[in-house]
Amino acid sequence: MDLPFTDRPGRRERQLKRRHNNPLFAWPAWTAEPEELLAAQRADHAELETFRSAFRDLMQRAIELPADAGSEVVLSLKEELERHYEQACGLPEDQSQQKTAIKKLIEVIMRVLHRHSDHDPVALQELSDEAQARAMHFRLLESPLIADLLDPDSPIRAHELLPTLLSSPASEVKAAVELFDAEQLALLIDQGGALISQLHAHGVRSAMAEEGLGLIRERLEQYEPHSLWQDDNLT
Repeated sequence: MDLPFTDRPGRRERQLKRRHNNPLFAWPAWTAEPEELLAAQRADHAELETFRSAFRDLMQRAIELPADAGSEVVLSLKEELERHYEQACGLPEDQSQQKTAIKKLIEVIMRVLHRHSDHDPVALQELSDEAQARAMHFRLLESPLIADLLDPDSPIRAHELLPTLLSSPASEVKAAVELFDAEQLALLIDQGGALISQLHAHGVRSAMAEEGLGLIRERLEQYEPHSLWQDDNLT
């Protein structure tokens, strides 16, 4: 049954679409009902409306921020902006304008923090390192898979992690495998091999899944430790 999935879904609809009629998640393959899709879309839209309201309030606070605001106030605002950027990456519809506005405000705050550093070389280096880490983090979040994986309320449950990875485009898998450490990658490879063998026993083959497993193996062979994923997400 064809379901009316949207072109720019939110995180709940994205995961529902990944699971729908996909033997990597269950055998026989599970199919979503129209009511389940509608519920996911409504939940994603409700989150979008909440975000829009909070985003307007945050922008107003940033505009009204006094020039002599203390460092704690400025840092708190920056952290809220970063959280809103992360949330925006998982929302439905096009959030590019909101994300651009957040980036610009963060840049303004970073310039303020640079002025407050009093040319302290240690403080300046810390700010530079933070800016580089944030830029990398924001780039990673442009991948819907990573945005969903890193969301505090991720729709990807622990037992769905492997089939989600193996059901994703190669470009997203290449980005996502950077989140895992060597032990986690090895576990994913073992579980992935077993899952693909089980499907073969049912006469089911997936070129995407086999390519994804190959990408996980490549990452383990080239492993450099900088995992962002927590161990309990694989158990």
